[in-house]
Amino acid sequence: MANKRIDEPTGTEFVGHEWDGIEELNTPLPRWWLWTFYATIAWALVYVVLYPAWPLINKATSGTLGWSSRGELTKEMTAADAARQGIFEQIAATDIEQLAASPELMGQAIAGGAAAFKVNCVQCHGAGAAGSAGYPNLNDDDWIWGGTLSEIEYSITHGIRWEGADATRVNYMPAFEGMFDTAQVNALTGHVLSLSGKGTSSAAGAQLFAENCAACHGAAGAGMPEMGAPALNDAIWLFGGTEAEVKKQILAPRHGVMPAWNERLDPVTIKMLAAYVHSRGGGQQAAPAQEDAAAETEVAQAAKTDSDG
Repeated sequence: MANKRIDEPTGTEFVGHEWDGIEELNTPLPRWWLWTFYATIAWALVYVVLYPAWPLINKATSGTLGWSSRGELTKEMTAADAARQGIFEQIAATDIEQLAASPELMGQAIAGGAAAFKVNCVQCHGAGAAGSAGYPNLNDDDWIWGGTLSEIEYSITHGIRWEGADATRVNYMPAFEGMFDTAQVNALTGHVLSLSGKGTSSAAGAQLFAENCAACHGAAGAGMPEMGAPALNDAIWLFGGTEAEVKKQILAPRHGVMPAWNERLDPVTIKMLAAYVHSRGGGQQAAPAQEDAAAETEVAQAAKTDSDG
């Protein structure tokens, strides 16, 4: 006490530490800070008793309330699954061409399809479904096999040229290499490009097209979805629309392959994928005959259900 030194301006005791002539004062902590600190200690003790806190070898202490974040997640996932199950059942019970009649159900199907697309389809068609060389753009109005909801669903279900799928869509363009000389190839290429306004046609090219190509692609190059023959009269090209690329496709055609997704995905997920792809902007409407057939099928199914009941 004899050595106790007080700072006269503040009346605070020195602690005896000194750095380069600067001495430290023993200023007490504010009371509000101390009580806050004590409150946090008390809160921590209560938390340790009530909630999981101390990690052990295989688990953590459970706490007297028995609460855990994993348990809460399980409850939330169970509730979400139950909610989704109801939507899935409604989608499963609705003919795909009738989904649009219920905007809410169609919205749910599109949302589910978007999630499935990100997991299963972006690797080939891209995150925005814009495709790339050899992989179709799903945002435009060109459809090799048709762009109605049911046609898209069929393509996803059974795939394109998928070995082992009996109902897969199949078409092959013949290779014309060795059948035409250079002049004929040039003439045919010029006519094909002229259909989309990119080249100059000739009588020889038009005749070659009529004799060898029109049976699948149509006289005007509009394509035939029922045969899987793409349109040639627009600016959309699967493997490239340059003169060199068109010649390459005539002489040695390239053929893409898409998996049959019914081997990996359930029917409801496939239906939702079809709804999402259809919604990208280029989806087509079913012809009246298709809609009537779908309605007849739905009525027949309802009648069968009534008779079974």
